[in-house]
Amino acid sequence: MKGILDRFEDNEKAVVLIEEINEELIVARNTLPEGSEVDTHFTIEKRNGVFVIISIDDSASQKAQQKSSGLMDQLRAKSKGSKFKK
Repeated sequence: MKGILDRFEDNEKAVVLIEEINEELIVARNTLPEGSEVDTHFTIEKRNGVFVIISIDDSASQKAQQKSSGLMDQLRAKSKGSKFKK
């Protein structure tokens, strides 16, 4: 199962969204894998009824970053300044 780090709350908790089952997982920030930051993708398993973050999914994180960068580039290309004359 996949999850994405959505945000930090109170600088101590991390909110991970698990879209497959439409749930939020709230964990202590210090239990996240090293290098975790907002928009990091994780591989998650459910063990004995508890969700456990197994690892960072680097390929999914990179794909999301590339997609986001591509969309920003498209927006910048369309915005060539004002159409109104000065």
